[in-house]
Amino acid sequence: MLVTSAELARDAAARGVGLGAFNVVLLEHGEAFIHAAEETGLPVILQFSQNAVAYHGGQLRPLGSALLELAKASTAPVCVHLDHAESIDLCREAVDMGFSSIMYDGSHLPDAENRASTADIAAYAHSHGVSVEAELGEVGGKDGVHSATARTKPEEAAQFVADTGVDLLAVAVGSSHAMATREAVLDNDLIARIKAAVPVPLVLHGSSGVPDEGMVAAIKAGMTKINVSTHLNVVFTSKVREILAGDERIVDPRKYVGPGTAVVQAEAERLLRLYSLQ
Repeated sequence: MLVTSAELARDAAARGVGLGAFNVVLLEHGEAFIHAAEETGLPVILQFSQNAVAYHGGQLRPLGSALLELAKASTAPVCVHLDHAESIDLCREAVDMGFSSIMYDGSHLPDAENRASTADIAAYAHSHGVSVEAELGEVGGKDGVHSATARTKPEEAAQFVADTGVDLLAVAVGSSHAMATREAVLDNDLIARIKAAVPVPLVLHGSSGVPDEGMVAAIKAGMTKINVSTHLNVVFTSKVREILAGDERIVDPRKYVGPGTAVVQAEAERLLRLYSLQ
């Protein structure tokens, strides 16, 4: 069934558990994540990023429509979410298509412009019953909010939510995007302080770089929506590489994409169960 990220995140936050949000690049990813949700009896968020849209020729509708159909047909609660969209037009297209959630990323803009544009797209999305996630602008480090050295100030986070009306907020607490190793150390004291100050569920980007025990501790400290992309890509690619290296005669993509997708589903199931620990 298709649901919004806000309702899933509010429920998870109230119960003190995490909510898995996994990035889709190929249709098989969406199928694997939904199967994982159905096997575990837990909700999942399918994330289709602006970068992935660009990979698919800049077209949101083909794969986006497929993900919506998969979500509607599923027995599990599934959110279809536009991830890291810097384009207002793309956000509006996703809302108009029926996506149940969008993440508008204005973090590259000057602070005042980020707040104004985020508030505008939030108002548009909310008028269509769609949830909105956002993040603050550059708060430290050469990569801004994408740097592991960046830290969100609780009072600034609270004011940003008040100014924009977003449903979820991504904060900088020690993780970074595209980490292929799981060595990040999160600032759990800061997570707890932001949680106490901010009235909406918190989102952790760059979760691929966080080990299991660190992720469980962050959820206990107050983190709710857990975004994972690179880690699952590593799992998929490792299996595909193993199969192709073992038999150079294989040319049918079903012979390697299938097993690669199977290990991704298994890892997604494990992560969903891990995040739901209380």
